[in-house]
Amino acid sequence: MHDYAPFLPLAGALLALLCLIAAFRAGRRRRLIDNLPTSKTSGVFIGLVELKGTAEAEAPLASFLAEQACVHYAWAVQEHWSRTVTETYTDDKGNTQTRTRTESGWTQVADGGETIAFYVQDDCGVILIQPEGAKIEPLTVFDETCTPLNALYYGKGPAGAVMDSSFRRRFVETAIPLKANLYVVGQARERQDVVAPEIAADKDAPMFLISTRSREQVSSGMKWGSRGWAFFGLLLAVGFTVWRDAVLNVDPGSRVVLYAGIGLGYLFLGLLLWVWMVYNSLVDLRQRVRAAWALVDIQLKRRFDLIPNLVNCVKGYRDHEAQLQEQLAALRTQLDATPPGVAGPDHGAVSRQVMAIAERYPELKADQAFLALQKTLSDTEERIALARSYFNEIATHYNTRLEVVPERYIALLGAMKLQALMEANDFERAAVKVDLASPSPAAASAKTG
Repeated sequence: MHDYAPFLPLAGALLALLCLIAAFRAGRRRRLIDNLPTSKTSGVFIGLVELKGTAEAEAPLASFLAEQACVHYAWAVQEHWSRTVTETYTDDKGNTQTRTRTESGWTQVADGGETIAFYVQDDCGVILIQPEGAKIEPLTVFDETCTPLNALYYGKGPAGAVMDSSFRRRFVETAIPLKANLYVVGQARERQDVVAPEIAADKDAPMFLISTRSREQVSSGMKWGSRGWAFFGLLLAVGFTVWRDAVLNVDPGSRVVLYAGIGLGYLFLGLLLWVWMVYNSLVDLRQRVRAAWALVDIQLKRRFDLIPNLVNCVKGYRDHEAQLQEQLAALRTQLDATPPGVAGPDHGAVSRQVMAIAERYPELKADQAFLALQKTLSDTEERIALARSYFNEIATHYNTRLEVVPERYIALLGAMKLQALMEANDFERAAVKVDLASPSPAAASAKTG
């Protein structure tokens, strides 16, 4: 009669393992969010990024129920029903009896929605979001239950009724309103229409999330989800064995050691998975630090490519002042730079040198090519400053993770070391006047070299 009883512990073990996997996945996603520094829109580079800003659109949608300006909405209409059911059953004495009971519930009778591409705006600019394929966490903007006496009942709902309807309908709508604060995690790529990045779905990206919740709320929800799955798995691992003993009429008091052993085995397996997750998370964070430095290096190379254009713009003046040649030589040395903490040449901003050239030679201020190049260099300086800030932020987070307990001990498995921060502080966004009465040390060094 109880042939299934011996298989209950196995079923519990399998379900507990599935719960551990779910907890592991939730924990890994939370750590991914914690490992991503928040980028400014003007500092978004290709790859996985995190943004905060407001939802903006040139031609926003109007939601179906709330008629609110938005970039995404989804609505649904549910109708309530209720019916009385008569059933026949056999009581414990073998007699046939009848009884009635009432059943009720809600049936969805209509739904719809729409989503458009939109922008996320922060204090530095905007970036295009292609939301198709994203997990969207919107706000509830409409929730009302009514009867046919309300114009909403048939005005926004279907004309027909479900079987056994009690003629009550619930109208619910969720949306991302215009100007709503958003938290976005997704893969940045180059746009097809202009030279600018956009965030869109990518099959290789670990996450694409558009949420009206804050970063802290998203991370906290994943943390408690991970812990909840782990605790539920422990209950299943022990509970199914207790169930088997109850079916077989085994005294649970004599099985305490067995139950404790199952629980400890589950916790040990969970600990192994946790160590694996934390170690992989630290490796991922270390790779992000290296990638952040690569972004700085890329921007330096981009700026270096602009220097020959600057030389061409001002070469007509090079015979008038030796200092001009020295300044240009100094600019040409800006390609080479080494990561912080490694011996080698450092890099600095070139905006002050360019402004000094412009101040020394007023004729250049009327040269459109020079002005355009100066603006491009200024924009590049800002991108370098943002990349440097991004590097320092993610490196600081990495260093913190290497020093806190218990992760510092797990970091020893990979011989992970603290990452030095970038200390160069001369990436100025505002123009700085420089006296060219004497060549700078960098220029003198470039000249003698």
